[in-house]
Amino acid sequence: MKKVIQLEELAMLIASVYALYVFNSPWWYYLLMFLGPDISMIGYAAGNKVGAIVYNIFHHRAVAAAVFIAGFALNHTELQIAGIILFGHACMDRAFGYGLKYEDGFKFTHLNHFPNQ
Repeated sequence: MKKVIQLEELAMLIASVYALYVFNSPWWYYLLMFLGPDISMIGYAAGNKVGAIVYNIFHHRAVAAAVFIAGFALNHTELQIAGIILFGHACMDRAFGYGLKYEDGFKFTHLNHFPNQ
């Protein structure tokens, strides 16, 4: 089942890359999709709890969808592209087996490692 979920995430990543293509995005937007949201790891400098919260905000697909929808509602292309980038990055992370973080530490995610076990 894990492989099926990873393939599903990979498909959504490919759809996100295609969406950037449809928006005629410059090449560096693709680089931003693959690396940009990981800047949120800097939140771990303030501790595990703050780090997990900041990281999860940048890697939650519902946040990405909300950003995209806000951009659509406001007719703001840059917000739409930001939503696509956040969504694509979250899908990429999940395809590689990385998930949303628990407050117990960076390695504890909703996909791989469960805290207090």
